[in-house]
Amino acid sequence: MLRLGMRSVRVAIALASVYALLATVSGSAWAAPVAGHYTGTLRDGATWIADVPGNWNGTLLLYSHGYGPTVAADAPDPTTQAALLSMGYAMAGSSYDPHGSWWALGSALRDQFQTLSTVEKSVLGMTPAEVYAFGTSMGGLISALEDQHSNGRLNGSLTTCGLVAGANQLNQYQLDGEYAISELLAPTEKIQLTNFTVGLPTFSDSAASAAKLQAAATAAQATPQGRARLALAFAFLNVSPWGDATQPGIYDFPGQEQGQYDDYSSGLFGTAVTPITFIVEGRDQIEAAAGGEGAGTIGVNFAKLLERSSYYPEVAALYDDAGLSLHSDLQTLIQNADLKPDRAAYRSLAQTSVPTGRLQVPELDLKTISDPLIPVQQENYYAQLVNRAGDSSLLRQAFVEAQGHCNFTPAELVAGVQALATRVQTRSWGNLATSGALNAAADALATDLGGGAFVPFWPEKLTGATHSRWTGFGDNSPLNADSLAKVVPR
Repeated sequence: MLRLGMRSVRVAIALASVYALLATVSGSAWAAPVAGHYTGTLRDGATWIADVPGNWNGTLLLYSHGYGPTVAADAPDPTTQAALLSMGYAMAGSSYDPHGSWWALGSALRDQFQTLSTVEKSVLGMTPAEVYAFGTSMGGLISALEDQHSNGRLNGSLTTCGLVAGANQLNQYQLDGEYAISELLAPTEKIQLTNFTVGLPTFSDSAASAAKLQAAATAAQATPQGRARLALAFAFLNVSPWGDATQPGIYDFPGQEQGQYDDYSSGLFGTAVTPITFIVEGRDQIEAAAGGEGAGTIGVNFAKLLERSSYYPEVAALYDDAGLSLHSDLQTLIQNADLKPDRAAYRSLAQTSVPTGRLQVPELDLKTISDPLIPVQQENYYAQLVNRAGDSSLLRQAFVEAQGHCNFTPAELVAGVQALATRVQTRSWGNLATSGALNAAADALATDLGGGAFVPFWPEKLTGATHSRWTGFGDNSPLNADSLAKVVPR
């Protein structure tokens, strides 16, 4: 006799209850959805796709894709998609509104929930027993936002490599670092850092700025003074020191800076596009979505940011070795800061692209510990946000010992889905989200899915978190010479 696992029993019972209810309402037997690939168009022109397996288990994964062209996707990659479909999961996702910015947060939640409703009615013919949000990168921010706006439509959320600190945090700490490179390493270049006007397809003005920043970084890496100043900029950017083949030691400050340089100067996703180019051109798209630049440098307390940063020992050591005055450089950054944020743009992003931390359903976040685009410290910030909202019991975070943005194996992603599903069904996290349990689940899958590399990990604080230093725009504890000297002695 075939022995069913508890999860299979629960799913079968849930489906049987739904089927019986539908049969009672309609007066006829319920018909299972037809397996296949489906497509359609939403009211705003967004497209959606869905895939239903023949062995559907009653669960739908509502997938949110990351930043880039607005093309519908229902899985992060073909291998993960095939594995989840073979396990009985149906999958669906939208393109988001294709008529605007690639930063499509203005339409993403609406389009995703409309996709869910459409697929339920026209493809599945019923409400699934369970629906899980599943997002990648910018889509990880979307899945976190879907959680806080679930209102009974979701049962759980899987956020992977998610931009969970939100757009305003991202904008600010990236601008802090870009400004430091421009001001300290290319002061005569007058590099444009905000208020770009040329978007798709060329990004010509932001691309030109990115090229100048990259050139300044490349030249600086050749001297001790340049490397010290790069370390300061990398601190504001939250760049991982693990950019080489091996992780540098805790006191290997030159190795940490070299790793950061490699991390921010290497091509992404097998292309020649560096993280500096990606984030500067990305600012172009975020500004287009918000109608202006929500970040600024006026009034930013760069000395306080560094003092509170986990990167401070590295920066101080390299400045000392190079014979430079850290006090003087920080004073230069503070005195020359003149980029003013746009209040309306900041508020627009706050409304569409910033999570509150108020969760409605269980959420599991997966993150690589060295990510050049979305630093792992964002998970620290997000955990504090959720804790302040009183919903820490719903959130679990798991970390993979890997380099790269969203560099998960399919096995790690599938293990995440399985852990979330078990949490929803048992109503307890138990040890489901521990590195040991997730590795065991990943390693139990087919070997060609890659296995697991989860590790216990506690990320440092996010350098430059705006909520801790901006009560308004540019009016948070401005520094004078005496207060600066208390942070960084002459």
